Amino acid sequence: MAVHDEVATTSTKAGSKFGWSMLSITRIALGFYFLWAFLDKLLGLGFQTCRQVLEDGSIQIDAFCDSAWVNGGHITEGYLVYGGNPNSPFNEFFVNLGAERWTDWPFMFGLLGVGLALMLGIGTRVGAIAGSLMLVFMYMTQMPVSTNPFLDEHLIYALAMLAIVWVELSRQSIGLGKWWRSLPVVQKNGWLV
Repeated sequence: MAVHDEVATTSTKAGSKFGWSMLSITRIALGFYFLWAFLDKLLGLGFQTCRQVLEDGSIQIDAFCDSAWVNGGHITEGYLVYGGNPNSPFNEFFVNLGAERWTDWPFMFGLLGVGLALMLGIGTRVGAIAGSLMLVFMYMTQMPVSTNPFLDEHLIYALAMLAIVWVELSRQSIGLGKWWRSLPVVQKNGWLV
């Protein structure tokens, strides 16, 4: 009986502070995932944007190339028109959407907003919903997935983002969430949490 109580006490102590910190770190990592995608597409840093695989298999990086958004590149066209799965039941919809120039603006501001919200720990509820929707749309462009009957990393990230944010709202270990939630405008408008 004493051993069971000691194990339960130890796991509760170890799990609480460490667990809350890990939730915050995972939230921040997911935020960085979005923020980095924004920076790479904005400036063409050569990770996805301004990177080309040559015929011999080597990779050529032309940082700050014409594909960068800051240089007039059409960001959504690359992913939606050329990067999706042509067998997706939604392929035609996303190809048509990706051909539209206006789609760059909500996509880029979505990446920036979700990235900052999750990294800073402010407006995380809105960030998690917006980020999850973006990920579900990305998932729809890749259907059917090739590695699993229905699940891929887009859905896993979306589920993790929602779970982490909703659990962590009560006790954010790292971030500006406590300060943010104390602001009168946030207290009056709970959706801003």
